[in-house]
Amino acid sequence: MNGRALGYWITTGLFCAVLGFSGFAHFTQQDMMVEGMTHLGYPLYVMRIIGLAKLLGVVAVLVPGNVLLKEWAYSGLAFNLIGATASHLFAGDPLVESIAPAIVLCIGLASYLLRPNDRRMPGTPALGGVI
Repeated sequence: MNGRALGYWITTGLFCAVLGFSGFAHFTQQDMMVEGMTHLGYPLYVMRIIGLAKLLGVVAVLVPGNVLLKEWAYSGLAFNLIGATASHLFAGDPLVESIAPAIVLCIGLASYLLRPNDRRMPGTPALGGVI
């Protein structure tokens, strides 16, 4: 296994584990997530929608094939994480809480850029063509 493949699987595993656990916690409306969503001012029914979307996105990223679906999954998960970062910032949360989704977003970006050729749209360069 070369360095790019190892980097891909490490970042993808981390990215999908965090979002998978988070998606499950949202979907099952765990107390910690309910408190967070209430603090941010979101209605609780949104939790199930977000949780299911995260879980489906994780499956799409991990399962081989259907590269177009992977593109959509990565972008949907990125939009979710950007929204989470902004929501925490606008709610006046401490920087450590606001930056956590942004860090997960960066790990997802690394996963996206390091993915193997069979998991990317034809003609899409890997890490700006560097790797």
